[in-house]
Amino acid sequence: MAIRSLCITLGADRPTVATFIGLRDAGIEITVIMPSSSPNFQVLVDAGIPVIDRMLRRTFDAEDIAFLRRELIDGRYDIMHTFNNRAISNGLRAAKGLDVRIIAYRGIVGAVSFLDPVSWMRYLNPRIDRIVCVCDAVRDYFLAMRPKFLRMPPTRPVRIYKGHKLEWYDAEPADLRAHGIPDGAYVIGCTANYRPRKGIEYLVDALGLLPPDIPAHLLLVGSMDDERLDRHIAASGVADRIHRLGFRDDAPALVAACDVAGLASTRREGLPRSVIEAMVYAVPPVVTDTGGSPELVVHGESGLVVPPRDADALARAFADLYRDPERRRRLGAAARRRIRDDFRNETTIEETLALYRELVPDASQGLPEARG
Repeated sequence: MAIRSLCITLGADRPTVATFIGLRDAGIEITVIMPSSSPNFQVLVDAGIPVIDRMLRRTFDAEDIAFLRRELIDGRYDIMHTFNNRAISNGLRAAKGLDVRIIAYRGIVGAVSFLDPVSWMRYLNPRIDRIVCVCDAVRDYFLAMRPKFLRMPPTRPVRIYKGHKLEWYDAEPADLRAHGIPDGAYVIGCTANYRPRKGIEYLVDALGLLPPDIPAHLLLVGSMDDERLDRHIAASGVADRIHRLGFRDDAPALVAACDVAGLASTRREGLPRSVIEAMVYAVPPVVTDTGGSPELVVHGESGLVVPPRDADALARAFADLYRDPERRRRLGAAARRRIRDDFRNETTIEETLALYRELVPDASQGLPEARG
């Protein structure tokens, strides 16, 4: 008897899609609920994964709860694997009284509190059997929450890295001259959507602190429209060397053309995809010591890690890498190897399969081994 899993998501990225397919290939009878507007909906359909076209509309929606409950009963699922807040809150209500194991995915640090009633309706709900944490920093946050007597059992949060494959990233480096960056510039790239915790202002400040003999430019990719950032850049004195491109479908090609990648997050970082993409393209990263970033980047081996909220430290790191091109090349090559060896999608599949088998041991007999 195979394990039956219902996975509920608003949209699955490439690593998650590959994990779904890998679980199916390992013998899991997997069904996915996600809206057809999601970019990878058709990828799952073409792979033969049963996909139900449904957008969960609100945090708590009576129709969605009733729909999920019918699917759980009719499909006789062993596991409900939820990937976002709407899936968790609606799914928990749909599963009331049903014999189904519940897994919740968590991709960022923080924003969960014992004092927050909504947290008890999601990640702190004792009905959740496991929380898959995208990095150790997320798991550590759950295990360090106060007061101590309310903490969840240490077995509930489980770290499973979201793994990748190098062959997914084959973009040719973009010609940055098309975006106003001159030949010979030392380009610091950052891909992110603006939020105060992303620390974009610290990258701007670091650019202004670099010595005048370093021809540095800052390339910002992602939604960066914010009045606070506008004012900060205008007052920086280096606005002419800051290039905001907005959301771009060719973000991987842009980061591949940079000399270094910077992410100056101040808190709550999970396992930043932008850093992973830079590392795959052998672009050495400079990140802050917060969240999962230092789990990706081994300081001095596959990039540099500096304290958060420290523009001087960022500037020193960028300057050191500019003055030592061979070190840049060496760190970039090591960064690529780190993703290849330590953040493999095959490992994600294997560890998720092991979790499923742990939660549903009776149905695990006779399942094929994961393909690595």
